[in-house]
Amino acid sequence: MSDKSEQAYRTIGEVAKILDLKDKKYKSLSTYTIRFWEKEFKQIKPKILKGNRRYYDQKNIDLLKKIKFLLKDKGMTIKGVKKLLNTTQSNELDEISNKFISATNLKYKINKISKIIKELKINK
Repeated sequence: MSDKSEQAYRTIGEVAKILDLKDKKYKSLSTYTIRFWEKEFKQIKPKILKGNRRYYDQKNIDLLKKIKFLLKDKGMTIKGVKKLLNTTQSNELDEISNKFISATNLKYKINKISKIIKELKINK
């Protein structure tokens, strides 16, 4: 089973899974939130290829993680996050959010490993 490298572009669905963005009503992954943030935060610049399919690089994914951290975990407003991202304080924030992002990345990787182990046990 091959895994995408860190440099690979990810689809919006993959990014929603990485960010663990779920639609509360339907209990499914929410790509709507990412598209909404993309309109609100001009710093998010996915590659848009034929068929309007969005592809996100690691830089954009990290920015989305930071935005999610500030909005969902720190309870900031969109206006407040925009202001923060446009100031030099953004660099100071990186240290705090990077710890959170690292924990999120680790959680995502642990979940992937768990799924692989389950598949191996089932296919034994």
